[in-house]
Amino acid sequence: MTQQVEIVHQDGDVIDVPLNKLKKSPRNARRTPHAPADIEALAASIAAKGILQAPVVEPETDGEGAPTGFYLVTIGEGRRLAQRLRAQRKAIKKTEPVRCVVDLNNDPHEISLDENVTRTAMHPADQFEAFRELAERRGLGAEEIGARFGVSAQVVRQRLRLGAVNPALMELYRAGDLNLDQMMAFAVSEDHARQQQVLDQLGGHRPPYLIRRAMTEAKVSATDRRAIFIGAEAYGEAGGTILRDLFTEDGGGWFEDVGLLDRLVAEKLAGIAREVRDGEGWKWAEPHIDFPRALGLARVYPHPVERSEEQKASIDALSEEYDALVSEWDAVEDLPPEVEARFAEIDADLEAFGDGTAYDPDEIARGGVFVILGQDGVARIERGLIRPEDVPTPEPEPEIGEAEARTEGDTEDETRPEAEEPEEEAGAPLSERLILDLTAHRTLALRDALAGNATVALSAVVHALALFAFYPAYERPTCLEIKGVSAYLDGHAPGIDDTRAGRGVAERHAAWASRVPKEADELWAFVVDLPVTDLLDLLAHCASLTVNAVRAPFDRRPGAWAHADRLAQAVDLDMSGYWTATVASYLGRVTKARIGEAVREAVSGEAAERIGGLKKPDMASEAEALLAGKGWLPSLLRKPVPVEPESRLERLAPTPTEQAA
Repeated sequence: MTQQVEIVHQDGDVIDVPLNKLKKSPRNARRTPHAPADIEALAASIAAKGILQAPVVEPETDGEGAPTGFYLVTIGEGRRLAQRLRAQRKAIKKTEPVRCVVDLNNDPHEISLDENVTRTAMHPADQFEAFRELAERRGLGAEEIGARFGVSAQVVRQRLRLGAVNPALMELYRAGDLNLDQMMAFAVSEDHARQQQVLDQLGGHRPPYLIRRAMTEAKVSATDRRAIFIGAEAYGEAGGTILRDLFTEDGGGWFEDVGLLDRLVAEKLAGIAREVRDGEGWKWAEPHIDFPRALGLARVYPHPVERSEEQKASIDALSEEYDALVSEWDAVEDLPPEVEARFAEIDADLEAFGDGTAYDPDEIARGGVFVILGQDGVARIERGLIRPEDVPTPEPEPEIGEAEARTEGDTEDETRPEAEEPEEEAGAPLSERLILDLTAHRTLALRDALAGNATVALSAVVHALALFAFYPAYERPTCLEIKGVSAYLDGHAPGIDDTRAGRGVAERHAAWASRVPKEADELWAFVVDLPVTDLLDLLAHCASLTVNAVRAPFDRRPGAWAHADRLAQAVDLDMSGYWTATVASYLGRVTKARIGEAVREAVSGEAAERIGGLKKPDMASEAEALLAGKGWLPSLLRKPVPVEPESRLERLAPTPTEQAA
């Protein structure tokens, strides 16, 4: 048996110890384990530069005080773990020598505590600038720097961006007048002049979200409908640049060249407008970002067209073939190419026949189209718009019948001798005074008669409302002075036309517009002949267009608002099916307290407390995720609390005062 030679160490000796002979010291003051990310970073640093500071060790002894051949690491446990990680990955051998310093005099627990307590960490500002110097002086890229320090390339890019901020901001950060979150908000852009401008405007004591908003206010978010419509690729090909926020989820960044983006949007919309005008034959087509209002435009809608027998037969044959293919291949997951091709051909052929409605050629020759940009970033085509100068001149109304015409002078003295009567003018019209008198009697009689015929009254009301809903103001022949008004809502809530409610109203309106007669004079006969169910449906649609429950600060209508609550209660309106709390719709537009209140009501108080310490933009984003699918609504959108009306007997019962009397 080979006798082990005892090695005698002196305090301060520098020795090379095999990695597998190093152990963690039980007297190390650090009890909390090192984070895996820290060990990864240290391993990367050692791989690139070696161990820059030798671990401090003491020889391990057994119960009798004899050396075991192992060494306990008093200072440098992280370096030992990093080397072990490298050995596990086969980057080094398990017996890789590690240069260590022997300490025999100091208390191991105290010096390990000293190592972690008395050192001063580098200020982050110095770290940021040091990273920038590595990139600029040595030409190292973010990936290479990250590999040398065990951090991701994204972290390196963040530090490089922070290291390149305006020097004035860096000095404020060093002095403690700016915190890291504010620095990151300023660093969303590398424009030093803009950083200084925002600093001068807001000062250094503004919340980060306000700083970030000011830094990007002249730019267009990638979530903006214009950016979605054009796309980052086309914008970049045109020479545009995109600003990316390296510190938060920026949703795709910001398009910096707003003028270029607007030009691209205008050109693309104009191209679509030309295609529609030339392809469909409209008199004009105009591109617009939003639907232009207050232009006095009339509107026409497509009407059903009578298909020829040949067309009907073709449609029936295509539909039957389609149904037969579906039945034959319904159970097959991957269709043969020729079957898929035939499905596509049938779809194209059926689509070519249209939906059975079309605009009148005369309307197309007089009318035009708006191509507008929807809130979802998709172009929307609004057809059938008629300019005032293209509206046909209505025919003059016929005059009062001449058979019973009489002058006003005829009624003044009918007892005068025949010889003295003035010569009458043949065909003289009735006087205005007499016309007013006679038609007043007829009006009152109509009121009385209409009150006794509920069926005709219902038709008359529907007719009046339908004239308002589907025909221009110059073409509304009705004697009922029921004037419908439809408030413009998109100005209060941009994009509301693209919501579930907006699409539902538009589709219902288009369906009825295709059914009502083209000429307003023919509407009365159409309404009178409608089945009761259709008549009521048309009434409901026309009445719905006049609802206005908007609470405008300049237009206080408490009675209308109260009635809106009663109407909502009557139709059992549940706004959770129409509206969802998102950052854009609510959470990003209210205080942190209201965000917390929403989460507390819909989720729990614990969840509200958990996100309460976040920055407002982050808190709003977290709240949106927490509220998803919960159906939470702000008080203005909730179902009104029903007030039980008193019964008829209760209303008739005498009050205590009346009883006493």
